[in-house]
Amino acid sequence: MDGRRVLLIIPGGIAAYKCLELIRLLRAKSVEVPAVLTKGGTQFVTPLSVSALSGANVYTDLHSLVDEAEMGHIRLSRDCDLIVVAPATADILAKMASGLAGDLATAVLLAADKPVLAAPAMNVKMWEHPATQRNIAQLRDDGIRFVGPATGTLADGETGPGRLADLADLMTTIEGLLADAPMVDRPALVEVASLAGMTALVTSGPTLEPIDPVRFIANASSGKQGHAIAAALARAGAQTTLISGPTELPDPDGVKVRRVRTARDMLAAAQDALPADIAVCVAAVADWRVAEPQATKIKKGGAAPVLELVENPDILAILAASGPDRPGLVVGFAAETESDSDALVAIAREKRIAKACDWIIANDVTPGTYTFGGDHNSVHLVTEPGAESWGPLEKVQVAERLVAHIAAHMTALAGAA
Repeated sequence: MDGRRVLLIIPGGIAAYKCLELIRLLRAKSVEVPAVLTKGGTQFVTPLSVSALSGANVYTDLHSLVDEAEMGHIRLSRDCDLIVVAPATADILAKMASGLAGDLATAVLLAADKPVLAAPAMNVKMWEHPATQRNIAQLRDDGIRFVGPATGTLADGETGPGRLADLADLMTTIEGLLADAPMVDRPALVEVASLAGMTALVTSGPTLEPIDPVRFIANASSGKQGHAIAAALARAGAQTTLISGPTELPDPDGVKVRRVRTARDMLAAAQDALPADIAVCVAAVADWRVAEPQATKIKKGGAAPVLELVENPDILAILAASGPDRPGLVVGFAAETESDSDALVAIAREKRIAKACDWIIANDVTPGTYTFGGDHNSVHLVTEPGAESWGPLEKVQVAERLVAHIAAHMTALAGAA
């Protein structure tokens, strides 16, 4: 089984947690195990736990594959030797039998030209229902292989067929199918655990600088790009601290989150997170703050108040400054309202030098691009050797590409040391 690749599809059943042990058993046999986790599956196991055990990417969304422009869901089904669906719920079996392709898991299955093994697990009455049995018969006619279900006491307390097959039986079946399947000629997987043992800090979201107790100066950042980068770093194995200004986003899985409000709070939190191997400054930090915020609300009427502004600390430049705690890689973001790509890259090159950071990512936030608050981004990665452009992509895709570059860079640094 050495060098074989099994694509594991994990739907939303209570037995999903057993797939973590299945991954461990397959990895012990030197089998590569990329995984597709359905929306329901994420209610039982996290992408981070699956990724940590498999050492490979975990895919959750049909529309967020990094290489979807190259039909990524087709590639997933082609670049494996076997597809295993476990636990195969009544829901996904019905979708498979009907030829539906409304999410990544079913799209992969419909596009598959490799053997597919389903390991059913569900309530006994659901298993015995005529509709499920019709679907099973149809899938068998379609060439789908089955293992289980086992009989015993189920999670809901009922007894009968419906338990996920014993892992020993599942492994035996997988080994038999792989023995009969030709090995696909393909490049090796890039393991996302390449940042294991490293530490990273990410700043994200806006900062809010008070004018009085109810008013403030801020930027329009939603934090979506910074949070996506923190999540991708954690999936890649880095011990990640996310320093977030006020946002409505949930904390990313596997990430230590420190919530702050002002630029000075964010700087202090970032310095507390040092030393770190990697720093990615994505936050839209307010450039200025009011020198003396009012202790009470400023009333309307009369002359408009005159606000004395002072410059906030430049968090990126401070982190990038030489010193014993300087991260090995410092990446900044430059949000500009320059729609011409060449001019945008030129501005970013100047900023990279001025702030002494290693890389800088420039993006156009002109109104109408919907970069601030939106789900997509078009960026230019500017490094000392040159620049490359990505997009438009989903912000999750931008995060995955950036982390892939970071992992390659850090691996090269380690090799040169």
